[in-house]
Amino acid sequence: MSGEKKAFGVVSAVMLGIGSMVGAGIFIVIGQAGAIAGNIVWLSFVLGGIAALLSGYSLAKLALRYPSRGGIVEYLVQGFGEGVFSGAASVLFYFAGLIAIAAVAKSFGTYAATFLHAQADPKIVDAYALGIVGFFVLINLVGASIVAKSENIIVGIKVTVLVVFAVVAALHIDPALLSPKKMPPLMNMLYAIGLTFFAYQGFSVITNTVEDMENPERNMMRSMIWAILLVGALYVLTAVAVLGNLPLPKVIETKDYALAEAAKPVFGVWGFKIMAATALLATASAINASLYATTEIGYTMAKEGNLPKVYSYNVFRSFEGLVISALLIVPLILFFDLSEVTTVAALGVLIVQGLVHVGHLMRIGETGARRVPVLLAVLAMFGIAGLTLLYDSQHDPMIAYYLLGAFGLAFAVEIVLRMATGRIVSRQIVERIQEAVERRTANRRNRQKKEER
Repeated sequence: MSGEKKAFGVVSAVMLGIGSMVGAGIFIVIGQAGAIAGNIVWLSFVLGGIAALLSGYSLAKLALRYPSRGGIVEYLVQGFGEGVFSGAASVLFYFAGLIAIAAVAKSFGTYAATFLHAQADPKIVDAYALGIVGFFVLINLVGASIVAKSENIIVGIKVTVLVVFAVVAALHIDPALLSPKKMPPLMNMLYAIGLTFFAYQGFSVITNTVEDMENPERNMMRSMIWAILLVGALYVLTAVAVLGNLPLPKVIETKDYALAEAAKPVFGVWGFKIMAATALLATASAINASLYATTEIGYTMAKEGNLPKVYSYNVFRSFEGLVISALLIVPLILFFDLSEVTTVAALGVLIVQGLVHVGHLMRIGETGARRVPVLLAVLAMFGIAGLTLLYDSQHDPMIAYYLLGAFGLAFAVEIVLRMATGRIVSRQIVERIQEAVERRTANRRNRQKKEER
């Protein structure tokens, strides 16, 4: 008798990964990275994609060995043990999620202000950013499911619009704008990789399908690689289209909404409006999904140290986490500009993933992964983070202090929680195994009692 058919095959897992990656990131990043790397920003996307492939390889192997809703937090605890360090890293992961939501909300505000008011006035941008976060907090508190159900439609719209734009705009590029004579120093291209890697964020969601995937040992890695390669091709084509249609000074001037601005030369004003509207859809859906994941898993793991024994995305709701997360996002929106929150979010993601891969090296005998790709993933994450910090030390030295502040706060929160409540961030897989053993033992005892009767 054949087992129950699993929900995810290669195609469906790849589609999930593409939908998660092609979201708010590209609308935020393309202009900001282009302002740094100029007409060779496409190379930054290539290298960012290679870094994503290395990271994806390591995460896929970890997912197969430690299939858990805790995701990256679970991998940190498995790698570093149930100590202060892994606990602080889990809190930092939660903070990175909040910063990423703030970056996406600021992007929504920028596109909304530009689209509806023809100017990105900071006060109007902040008002829209706060409004969209507040809206989705209410949606999640009420428990409405219509937004989640519409996600497939939103994914279809944003991917279609981007593909059409990239293909058509690439046919109308001005070769002079891509000329080597206008090429910036190669170091600029390297400095932009931190931002372009951020645009690939979302590939790790493929690991969440491991328990519902048909033949995961074979299909997990294939799904991860195909999803990243397809998205990388779209990003490179989009980067060429944007920098081939907009002069660099215009990219720098409109860096927060350059993707919409690049649609003007080919599609006219309506092209700008359609791209801006698509950006609003993509950023709004990303805020909703990120709020859900950050408050459901990030907050719960950071505060409680584990997930409920009966855990479902559709059943368990962290109302406390939702409200506190929203309150923490407010100052990030009000007191930082879009470039700052995007850079800090990108750095947070790079460092947390780098730590995950270091932990993986310590458990590589358990996962069966090849040491070289995992080691390269470590070097890629920390190397890109270092390049990003080096660039920012010259242009916005406060970024390093913001990052240090996030680290310090994460350790302080972890120590206070341990001292006040005695909680630790624990391994979920071990608990599940123990629970399964206890259930089997209880069932065996029940059968024995029935037989004795």
